[in-house]
Amino acid sequence: MSQNRVLSVGAEFPAFSKKAVVSLERDQEFRTITHQEHRDNDQWLVMFWWPKDFTFVCPTEIAEFNKNYDEFRDRDCQLIGASTDSEFVHAAWRRDHDDLRGLRLPMLADTSKSLAEELGILDAEERVAYRVTFIVDPQGIIQWVSVNGLSVGRNVAEVLRVLDALQTDELCPCNWKKGEATLAV
Repeated sequence: MSQNRVLSVGAEFPAFSKKAVVSLERDQEFRTITHQEHRDNDQWLVMFWWPKDFTFVCPTEIAEFNKNYDEFRDRDCQLIGASTDSEFVHAAWRRDHDDLRGLRLPMLADTSKSLAEELGILDAEERVAYRVTFIVDPQGIIQWVSVNGLSVGRNVAEVLRVLDALQTDELCPCNWKKGEATLAV
């Protein structure tokens, strides 16, 4: 059994330049996205990965992230979804699935699996990405990682809670929520 070495807190998020589905409008479906965009805009980055398009748990997560798109934007955060499927498969899935047609977030295609491999998030047997969420600060440093097995969806409210806590740059107690007092030192 192989061992994953997931990049973790304090590591620099890897450089990447990948195609993504950003629209279903003809001739505007695809755009190249790079690791530098959020840094150039002095934004946080949340990148969440799912194992496979045209599956059952994945669209529930993608739709929930999309419902909260404005919440991430209000926090000056670039939100990107990703898998190892191609941009063409992403586009077909978006056209096919009611909950994905109106996506506002890009669906990154890591067809070569190079970024997933560098992040250490590939399942050894199926060579698909685990359900992993990275929160990266505006300097490109990973500040939070959450990894779920292939069959368990994540909690988008928790991702937002942790992003809020990280953005305070203060000590936040257990179960802290935005608007609550932080810990005094």
